[in-house]
Amino acid sequence: MALSHTILAVLSQQPYSGYDISKRFEESVSCYWQASPQQIYRDLSKMEQQGWVVYESVPQEGKPDKKIYSLTEAGHTELCRWYAEPTEPTPIREDLLVRVLAAPYVPEGGLIDELHRRRQIHADQLANYQAMDDQYQALADPPVIEQFRYLTLRRGMRYEQDWIDWIDEVLTFLNAHDRNP
Repeated sequence: MALSHTILAVLSQQPYSGYDISKRFEESVSCYWQASPQQIYRDLSKMEQQGWVVYESVPQEGKPDKKIYSLTEAGHTELCRWYAEPTEPTPIREDLLVRVLAAPYVPEGGLIDELHRRRQIHADQLANYQAMDDQYQALADPPVIEQFRYLTLRRGMRYEQDWIDWIDEVLTFLNAHDRNP
C-alpha cells in the first residue's frame, strides 16, 4: 500500500487541506500508518499530477493560500482499484528483535534498559489510544464512518498491548536466566 491510497481514503470522507490530512493521520490513522507532513504534501503533489485529487485555493490573511484537496473521479477509481487487490502481511523490520536475537553473543548490558524504554513508549501510545477509545465509548450512537475508524483504533490498541506483553515475556525470561544483557 502506498501513502497515496491512505490519503485517498482520508479524502473520501470530505475535502481537507494538507494540514488537516496530517492532523487526521495523527488522530485516527497513526495506529497503522505513519507519515510526516512533508511526505503527505509530496504525495498530494504527485496525486494532483496523476489527476487523483484537485485543490481549491482559499485565500488567508497574512499567510499563503490554503489548498483544500478533493478526491476526483479518477482518484476514487484508483482507490477502488487498489481496494479490490488482495492484501499481504507487512514484513517486520524491528531493531529490538535483532537485539534480542543477538543478546547471547554480545557483552552483557543495555538490553534490559532498552526493553524498559520501549515498553514505556508502547504503554504511552496505548494510553493515547485508550483516551481515544474513551471518547468513542462516550458516543451514544456513532455513525458508521466512526465505527469503521474505531475498528482500526482497536487494532492499534492490540498492537501496542502485544508489544507490552512480549517485552514483559522477554524481561521475565532474562530475569529467570539471571542474565542482564
